[in-house]
Amino acid sequence: MSQRPCLCLGAALFFLGLLVLPISTSLEAGEPNAITAVEAESGWVSLFDGESPRGWRGYRKDAFPTQGWNIEDGWLQVMASGGGGDIVTIDQYDDFELELEWKAPEGANSGVMYLANENNGASYFSAPEYQIFGDADPTSTGNTSAGSLYALFSPMNKKLNSAGEVNHTRIVHCAGNVEHWLNGVLVCRANIGSVDWNQRVAASKFAAWSDFGTVKKGHIVLQEHGHDVWFRSIRIREIPTTERWRFGHFEQLFNGHNMDGWSAYLNSDGKMDDVWSVADGIISCKGKPAGYIYTNHQYQDFILEVDWRWDPVTKKGGNSGVLFRQVGEHKVWPKSIEAQLMAGSAGDFWCIGEFPMQTDPERTRGRNTKHLMKNERDNGEWNHYEIHCIGGNVVLMVNGKVLNTATNCAEVPGPICLQSEGAPIQFRRIRLFPMPSSSHGATGQ
Repeated sequence: MSQRPCLCLGAALFFLGLLVLPISTSLEAGEPNAITAVEAESGWVSLFDGESPRGWRGYRKDAFPTQGWNIEDGWLQVMASGGGGDIVTIDQYDDFELELEWKAPEGANSGVMYLANENNGASYFSAPEYQIFGDADPTSTGNTSAGSLYALFSPMNKKLNSAGEVNHTRIVHCAGNVEHWLNGVLVCRANIGSVDWNQRVAASKFAAWSDFGTVKKGHIVLQEHGHDVWFRSIRIREIPTTERWRFGHFEQLFNGHNMDGWSAYLNSDGKMDDVWSVADGIISCKGKPAGYIYTNHQYQDFILEVDWRWDPVTKKGGNSGVLFRQVGEHKVWPKSIEAQLMAGSAGDFWCIGEFPMQTDPERTRGRNTKHLMKNERDNGEWNHYEIHCIGGNVVLMVNGKVLNTATNCAEVPGPICLQSEGAPIQFRRIRLFPMPSSSHGATGQ
């Protein structure tokens, strides 16, 4: 009996772990302000010991403020109307992971800024800010609510605890790429210096400040904004050069404003603008005529992330897909691997044009390989795809779960394609991490 030509789930998870093993597990569970030996070995350093202001000083000051800040019961408190001003780390950081816990009464305002210099009258003239706020509505998505990149990027899918309760924040910066996390959920992404970033800054108050968003290495700042806010378990990990690909150098395939970087192939001589439109950072597809948009660049080995949802008004599902390693002529449908998006079937594979690949024969019927389980949200809600395509191996993840794997896939470069296949569908947050290719040939074209 021949060996089954599939990548078992255990092997898939091992393979996936080698590629995207999280750099940090949550540090929320340990003792407050403590760094374990394992964490220290991984590079974590405490920025607050729970007892002293060591490692901090006032913004543009030589010492820690003598008023407005208090340390008690393991918390570093900025005091209402205390007049202590912002505090900054003595050290500066470029690529890092920063974690901390905080609590704020309803309406209390503060922030954590990063990449700050001291060339200006205030830290916010140079530094992007993770907003700390005691939101009255814990689901608020305003761009000045908790978790936002203040006044520029709004948080999404956030889980804020009630005002006065402890929240956990994680900030990642690597090579200009920024992530804001709140209570274990990624709520905000940005790419400093990108087209999207520059357009947002130009339309904001930050446009008047020449240093804003230009600092490559700078201080971490805790903001004094006239309200009582508490901080603890403040720790940082500098990202080694060998790990920076995990966080940095991703490409935003969709800039949030227009279809730059994309072309279209549609039946009936259709035009892109007749089917695809952009508004509020979302790409909307009418679904007819059949066809697809495709990136003008080609990719072979990568990790692709994309959010999608069906019409949020009608809440009707339909059919679509993400095609990759597409080769040969443009047509409906081109030779490629399809990560299925059909409602109820997200995570299926479709092998188009006899594209060379191997999947689990027990779940394969003809060109289709069914997913391991259903993990989609209700129609009209956002879902998240991760497609890991490295060498001959492909892993499909939907909303954080591995749903399908393939091996011995032809290693060829091709565009990323999003289908128009009969029903309205929307996409957002499309980004790709290019990976070094393990082959130089064009097998399977």
